[in-house]
Formats: sequence, C-alpha cells, structure tokens
Amino acid sequence: MRVVIIGASFAGVAAALEVRKKYADADVILLEKQATLGYIPNGLHLYWDNKIDDLDAARFITTDQLKKETITYYLGATVQKINTTQKIITYDYMEQEELMAYDKLIIAAGSRQLSEKIDGSAQESVLKYKRYGEAQAALSKVKESQHITIIGGGQVGVEAAHLLTKQQKQVTLIESMDYVLFKYLDEDMIQPIEQKMIKNGIDLRLGQTVSSIEMESDQKVTVHLGDDSVTSDAVIMSVNVRPHLPFLDDYVTLHTDQTIAVDRYLRTSVEDVFAVGDCIQLSGPGEDMVYIPLINNAVRTGIVAAANLVKPTVTFNGSSRTIGTTVFGYYVASTGLTEEESLFTNRTVKTARQEVRLNSLNPSDTVTLKYVYDASSRVLLGAQMISTSNILEKINTLALAIQSKLTLEELKQADYFFHPLYTQMVSTTNLVSWMDERADEDES
Repeated sequence: MRVVIIGASFAGVAAALEVRKKYADADVILLEKQATLGYIPNGLHLYWDNKIDDLDAARFITTDQLKKETITYYLGATVQKINTTQKIITYDYMEQEELMAYDKLIIAAGSRQLSEKIDGSAQESVLKYKRYGEAQAALSKVKESQHITIIGGGQVGVEAAHLLTKQQKQVTLIESMDYVLFKYLDEDMIQPIEQKMIKNGIDLRLGQTVSSIEMESDQKVTVHLGDDSVTSDAVIMSVNVRPHLPFLDDYVTLHTDQTIAVDRYLRTSVEDVFAVGDCIQLSGPGEDMVYIPLINNAVRTGIVAAANLVKPTVTFNGSSRTIGTTVFGYYVASTGLTEEESLFTNRTVKTARQEVRLNSLNPSDTVTLKYVYDASSRVLLGAQMISTSNILEKINTLALAIQSKLTLEELKQADYFFHPLYTQMVSTTNLVSWMDERADEDES
C-alpha cells in the first residue's frame, strides 16, 4: 500500500508516523512544498524570547528521524494537481514535472497567512512568518525597524506585541473586535492584560478594520483604517490563516470557506482521500463545524486519518480549542466555550468566576478562573484562567473534563494528589466557595 501525504508539517508528519506504526510494510511518502522540514510556526517568537539561539533550532522533526522510520520525503515538492479518478499526483520537484501514483492520499497541506479582504496584504513589505523563509525575512526587517504595526489581536498578534515591546520597539496593534484574544477569553477576563499592554506603551486600536496596506516611497508602510491610518516601518500580518488548495480536482467537495469537507472519519467526498489539520473544519466548542487551525488539532487529525485508511474505525471527537500562552507578565489559558460565544448557540449557560490560591501556604499566588457551564445539567462547557504564576498545565484537566462531559460536581470527585507546596485542600480546577476563595456565579 502506497500512502502519499501532501504536507510535512505537524498534521502530515503525525499521519506519516502513525501510518508507519500501523502498517509496517506500507510505502509512506511525504511531499513538502517548503525546502526545509519541521519548522515550528512560532519559531520566531521563540527566538525573540531567547529560548533558542537560531531559527534552525525551531524544529519538531528531523530528516534523520524520518529516515529511521523509513518514511520517504521530498522537500521543495510543489503539488500542481491531483487526479483522484486515476489516483495520480502531479508535482514539481527539482525543476522537473513528476507524477506519483497513490493507493491512499492524505491532504495535510496546511494554511497560509493572507487576508483577501485587505488590499495589499500579499505584498512582500507585509511580514508573515508562519514558514521558515518568511521568518528569516521578518527577522531581518524587524531588526532594522523601530515602529511596527501588528494586524490582528489573536494569540499570535498579542505574543508578537509582547516580545517586540521587550525589544523596545514602538508597537501599534489593530484588532477589529472590541478586545484582544476574543476567541479564547471573555472581556472581563482580558482586562488585566489590556491594561498592561497600554502601560507598556502599546497603541491599541480596537474595533477598527483594516481596509488596505500601502508601501510608501520612503520604504515605510501605511495601514488604512477607514478614515484613519497608521504609518510605520514594518507591518506584521497576524490575522487568521486560511487553507490554499489550488491543486484539488472538482471531485473533492469544499465548504464555502474553501476548507475540505470531511466526515467523522476524516474521509473526503472521494474514496481513499483523507484531509486533516488546517485543511478542514472541526466540531468546535459550540458543537457546530468551525475552522480551528491549532497544532494540537493538526496532530490529532493526522493520527485519526491514519487509523482509518483501510477501514473506518476511529471517529474524530472534535476540538475544545485549548490554548495557553504567557504575555505581559500573565499566564493565560482557555478551553471550550466562552460566555460571549454561547450567545450564538442554543444553549442556556451560567458562568462563575473565582480567585483561588495555588498552594496551602501563606502567602500564596492565585489564579482567576472563569467557568462556563450548562444551566440545567451543570456540565462544564468552557474554562478560562489567568495568573502571574505558570498555571498552563492545569487547563488540560479542564479540557479533559469538557471532552468527557463532566458536571461541576463530578469534577469535584476527581482524584488529585495533595502536597502543601503545590496544592491546596481541593484542586485549583474545582469550583468551590470555601474560606478565602471567592466564587461569583452569574446566570447568562
């Protein structure tokens, strides 16, 4: 069996490794458009944060590891078209057009940073750094720039703003919503971070939409916001990524947002063709199909597709959209449904906020948590956390609780270890109102 995987980022590599694990005799082939393998998309952030000495260190897989698993790979291989009827892939490799037959095909082509709604966003002066080559160019441009405009206040944009201010850069951040990180946190939870951003001198332009980007004669870049504009030395694009799949034939069904339609087994409309990662929509926190381009989803979908190559046996169980990061002195984590998001669902929810000590000693650092749960069943639907201490790993407990459809009462019955240096009487992730712990419940 020959399994060809288009794309060798997280989803493609996860699929390849899982195929090799399950089918020792399979011919596993990765076709990767980029000239290098395994670049971590936020590698530039790791470099700016002095976590790595060189962008080349931002790799999650090496060619030697693929060779050890007897996985064949072609770097710099650009797929031009797929004939799903004849099961033939046409691709360019080393300046030659090549053909490759497949028995099973997994499309893991990833996504790109581009906004078709913003005129001028495709020009080279607008920095994008999801890929290695882009990151190298962005690194050079940012070094010589003093004022930088960031378009998009999601996780990537806020992280970039944080790291650039540490380099004494002047930063303007533009976000079309009323507050940053709106996909992950409710407005009442984000306020400490926004206050810190303003204190650090960031020019926050909230509720403003970029219409166009224009290169000036003096090499500066102007971002137009309706009747207003911002001129700076460089512009970073951190808006949502989107799939780019021009090689598909007409037999592969797409959604209106150009993602590939798949079933619960990640099968496309064409037999023996699967799609994973940033190429597809997933069942999200509100149980509707949404686009959630996160690495944890890419890896999980790659594994599930590999499991279903021969026979559909494993369904993909959706995404809780779990994230964690550290910005402006705070550790921030989120999973599942937000209160704001619940307004667009058919659910009636309640919310609760509490501030909890992280250990049994005084004084103790605290974490502020927000729970979103079903008003009648009390099943946990979402959770948000913010603290000046590293509480990021705790969000995984709540993500698992959401995935397991636990109620708040069932979560209290979970068996956790106790140590006075690291825990208090009950787990940090439990909603309680004992002693000095404050729990404020509100109905939404």
